Amino acid sequence: MKRYSISADDTLKNFTDNTDAQASFALRTLLKGRDVRVNGVRVGEDVPLKAGDEVCYYMTRAQEEKRAFTVVYEDENVLVADKESGVNSEAVFAELSRSREAYFIHRLDRNTEGLLIFAKSAAAADELLACFRERRVTKIYHALVFGRPKKEHEIATAYLEKDEHNARVRVGAAPRGEKIVTEYRVLEARGDTTLLEVTLHTGKTHQIRAHLAYLGLPVVGDGKYGDAARNRQLHAARQRLVAKSLAISATGALGYLGGKTFLSQKNL
Repeated sequence: MKRYSISADDTLKNFTDNTDAQASFALRTLLKGRDVRVNGVRVGEDVPLKAGDEVCYYMTRAQEEKRAFTVVYEDENVLVADKESGVNSEAVFAELSRSREAYFIHRLDRNTEGLLIFAKSAAAADELLACFRERRVTKIYHALVFGRPKKEHEIATAYLEKDEHNARVRVGAAPRGEKIVTEYRVLEARGDTTLLEVTLHTGKTHQIRAHLAYLGLPVVGDGKYGDAARNRQLHAARQRLVAKSLAISATGALGYLGGKTFLSQKNL
């Protein structure tokens, strides 16, 4: 059993997704079995939570042991985690914070696998945040997409507008919103799909998924910007997108990270 005290008003689902990855994986089953209690009362659906409430999850051993991430690198300043698909970045941070000092630096979409870096001190957090802000971070993704690009390699530009109401973005050629730059290179043709190496030159919300879809190369399994019919044919319920490598040009106390490239063990 896992027990948590609620620090701010929330909903059960949102709190679970951002706090406990294992409970998030199993939440539908737990609610169906009424194995979640709020202030001692069993609940069978998402409910509002108030600051001061207590939430308890009664999970099986297998549910509690389901892996949410692995640590691929850790020293006194930073930690690099390899996140599983279906896990909120906030839940990874929450788990790390329960066992060590940790600072949240950046995030991946829930259904994107791969590398996240966290700081372990305030000074390290300041330097890492500066690296991201000043584009001293090289992030390379692998994406499995429907179709085959006309070019083996391209640095594509477009403009991205956020649609906050529908929690999505729109990409187009007209200069509205923010300019985005996405580089891709073909790694392997696989019949009706293609494996791409993708480098972000700008890092905007949903950039890879939305930009590739705009280019006619929707990510396999993407339920928001992808091809729903083809996803159903492949039984692809989660997007095939991995944050594959991460390299940081840091300075000062983190200068030793220069020359290091961290690699995800996830493959598509």
